[in-house]
Amino acid sequence: MSKQEIRFSEEQQKDNQIQEKPKTEDVHSSVAGSEKSKIERFNFGKNMTKRLEPSLNWRATVDFKDHKSSVKDSQEEKQGKLERSSASVSPSRAQLLRKGGEKVEETASESSSESEEDEEPSDHRQEANADLPSEYWQIQKLVKYLKGGNQTATVIALCSMRDFNLAQETCQLAIRDVGGLEVLINLLDTDEVKCKIGSLKILKEISHNPQIRRNIVDLGGLPIMVNILDSPHKSLKCLAAETIANVAKFKRARRAVRQHGGITKLVALLDCGQNSTEPTQPSLYETRDVEVARCGALALWSCSKSHSNKEAIRKAGGIPLLARLLKTSHENMLIPVVGTLQECASEENYRAAIKAERIIENLVKNLNSENEQLQEHCAMAIYQCAEDEETRDLVRLHGGLKPLASLLNNTDNKERLAAVTGAIWKCSISKENVIKFREYKAIETLVGLLTDQPEEVLVNVVGALGECCQEYENRVLVRKCGGIQPLVNLLVGINQALLVNVTKAVGACAVEPESMAIIDRLDGVRLLWSLLKNPHPDVKASAAWALCPCIENAKDAGEMVRSFVGGLELVVNLLKSDNKEVLASVCAAITNIAKDQENLAVITDHGVVPLLSKLANTNNDKLRRHLAEAISRCCMWGRNRVAFGEHKAVAPLVRYLKSNDTNVHRATAQALYQLSEDADNCITMHENGAVKLLLDMVGSPDQDLQEAAAGCISNIRRLALATEKAKYN
Repeated sequence: MSKQEIRFSEEQQKDNQIQEKPKTEDVHSSVAGSEKSKIERFNFGKNMTKRLEPSLNWRATVDFKDHKSSVKDSQEEKQGKLERSSASVSPSRAQLLRKGGEKVEETASESSSESEEDEEPSDHRQEANADLPSEYWQIQKLVKYLKGGNQTATVIALCSMRDFNLAQETCQLAIRDVGGLEVLINLLDTDEVKCKIGSLKILKEISHNPQIRRNIVDLGGLPIMVNILDSPHKSLKCLAAETIANVAKFKRARRAVRQHGGITKLVALLDCGQNSTEPTQPSLYETRDVEVARCGALALWSCSKSHSNKEAIRKAGGIPLLARLLKTSHENMLIPVVGTLQECASEENYRAAIKAERIIENLVKNLNSENEQLQEHCAMAIYQCAEDEETRDLVRLHGGLKPLASLLNNTDNKERLAAVTGAIWKCSISKENVIKFREYKAIETLVGLLTDQPEEVLVNVVGALGECCQEYENRVLVRKCGGIQPLVNLLVGINQALLVNVTKAVGACAVEPESMAIIDRLDGVRLLWSLLKNPHPDVKASAAWALCPCIENAKDAGEMVRSFVGGLELVVNLLKSDNKEVLASVCAAITNIAKDQENLAVITDHGVVPLLSKLANTNNDKLRRHLAEAISRCCMWGRNRVAFGEHKAVAPLVRYLKSNDTNVHRATAQALYQLSEDADNCITMHENGAVKLLLDMVGSPDQDLQEAAAGCISNIRRLALATEKAKYN
């Protein structure tokens, strides 16, 4: 018999003496909590000085009863990321790559944080004769006491169980394998507060394990925990909320919380802290009410990863309560509060409410915190909200740009760096913010981050540079800092979001001739052209947009374009795409390609005229503008003017003049002017009411539009006079 078993036998003899002579020792403080009840203490493993690690000789088997999760959950949990602290959950890196597009349907309502999760980890079961640590067997014996003991023995067994290292998988699975989870969950349904507290403390610890989480859900533990949220005992509320926070890491669990009314009850917990933000209280965080609110926010953070739960939080009045808690100075409270806001800010309704509740001001304030995790979540929340122009202005007005720029210099914490660069990217969409970032030397720092960084950081860095390089001063700055080469180097990647951003940045830099020369020397134009073959429509479109300034600013653009074997045919074939953005960008590229007569002849031979004509019946103003410009350019070769008329492109173009977009008017008038050189086209324009529409545009303040409209009317009128003259002769 081992020493551990001898000690265990001695402890059993002591247990037999408890009923005769009860002791008055305190129950383990972590079980009794603030109640400080005095009960008998039964401490297994008290004298153990060494924690045994799991043996490497484990073998998986299916000898025990297995509660399996449904197949649809099989890709929702990542075993390798077990959160060890209630406030240590990091936001998904994928959030930085996705914006909008979340579906309302229940089956697709989860945030992108789940889209990265691996398959469900295998279910570890222990063979009866496996070489296991003694702790495994001791915990199993304790579970038997839980099953058969009275209230006192149950509480003592719970206390003793907590003396083991419950963060160790051996201990967690030992509890489950002998049916301990069922017992612990059943204890939650009793009237004994001490038993509930002890059970929840154990469940809170072991629910960091993905397998245990699923077992808890399968055994119906979540509805019971949700009911405990109504308990008058604040310790119970806290423990239940924290355990829910751990369990609700996958879709099915989050749905169960909502369906059993858990979201409303968790939001109600936030209200417990409404009076605890008074500065007159000397020890704010020590109060029980604030702890209840913190645990409620923690659970809401986990639950807020689904669209339906976000909506439920909003309808339950969660936003004003979160805004109120955001004013506290306690970081342990702020992290789950900001984390919840960060998740919810992906919804447009939330972004409007966040502005209304003046939350941006407090997010900016907490960027100056010393806590890296809090900084990270504040930056992520700003990233989510800064899609809106008013929010971007608020970040600047409240002084948020300077701390964001400062945080770029701290590159050790990659998750925080990803969040900060994401916030800078979105804020850079506003020109006023770009001026500030240049003042704070942020652009030079961003260029320095173009190498040796994870992809999620690079996506945001390149996105920010793409916005900043819309201005001449910044394009020059990027070139002088040596930013062109690392940007071109990134064109060979495979990350879709990164390719979309880097093509935009390279295209923005290509507007400056000196930068364009460097891009051409580094073979950047060829790399952009090759991206037109990318399977992702967004990458194709972004590459085509980037090619426009490259062709426009190259020294010998015509020869450069012809040097790409099969390049012109590839561009023309892209006009068969179903994606409006791809079509608009390709039309813009064709407009630039067609400036060279030899290239125009080649694309005409490849059938550009019928393909452009086929697109004429569109209501998309962006496509209309670039399509009209492409038609205008293509009219300059051979009998293309006549061919456009034969392919029925003229009448739809006339309807473009009814658009509300001046850019569409200008491009359309120029196209009609070129087409009006053919008599049949003039007749079609006249029959479709072009003259009246063009007459209104002759008085436009836009000179190019004036000239094109007047020229078209002149051609139509000249044809009419010629027809009359021929008639009388």
